[in-house]
Amino acid sequence: MNQRRVEAECWDKTIISFESPHRLQDLCIEPDPVATREIAVEQQTFKIRLANSRDRRESASLLIQRMYAWRGYALTDPAEREPNRVTLVASTDEAVVATLTVGYDSAVGLLVDDLYKPEIDALRREGRRVCELTRLAVDPQVKSKQVLASLFHIAFIYGRRIHGGTDFVIEVNPRHAAFYKRMLGFAELGLEKLCPRVNAPALLLRVDLQWGQAQISQFGGLMEKATGTRSLYPYFFSAQDEVGITQRLKASSPAQDKAPAPDARIARYG
Repeated sequence: MNQRRVEAECWDKTIISFESPHRLQDLCIEPDPVATREIAVEQQTFKIRLANSRDRRESASLLIQRMYAWRGYALTDPAEREPNRVTLVASTDEAVVATLTVGYDSAVGLLVDDLYKPEIDALRREGRRVCELTRLAVDPQVKSKQVLASLFHIAFIYGRRIHGGTDFVIEVNPRHAAFYKRMLGFAELGLEKLCPRVNAPALLLRVDLQWGQAQISQFGGLMEKATGTRSLYPYFFSAQDEVGITQRLKASSPAQDKAPAPDARIARYG
């Protein structure tokens, strides 16, 4: 019981802590104050956490609203605590600097169903388990591929390793599609449409997570060799680090965050 309580406390505090460039720190281990001061002079320390408290959810929501307004988007999608969504935040000095939400398929469906249900249903009929990425926002002052890559990698672990996902889908403004194609290997799955949640054009993109796993295995953790590369995968954690992070997440993840039973999806989609 005490062990589970400690794990729960670890889970509440931090999923993973890393310095820029990546050097992982163990969960719930207090660093030496002198060493911390020395690190702070040269490098920033970032933490990836769940937005599982009111303060974190509000901080993530404020960042999203600010960045969407800056791009001229109207945000009408409420930050609801739905059972099939997990929101991640990246922070430094306790300030949220990036956020990303992972939605996994269940009886309530996905947000992407609003515009692209035929395309998603086609994947479901093939036996695919679709996860969606939504509400990505990054503070423009954070000019670090490592932070963005780390956020995507934790989302990847959630989608593939914990919820058994086979695909990530994402709705993006067509102007930004080239970034996702080039940096993460996404490909177009649906035609351009108007997304009422942000009152802006949207394009549906998809990436096969098995392909993504191969990229992580080949390039993850090799950012020192990433000069000139246009991919984010060298800035992901190494495949070995991924295994450790996954074990920590599985050990401390609340029961309700486990993958939904397949029969729930069958009942919803036939």
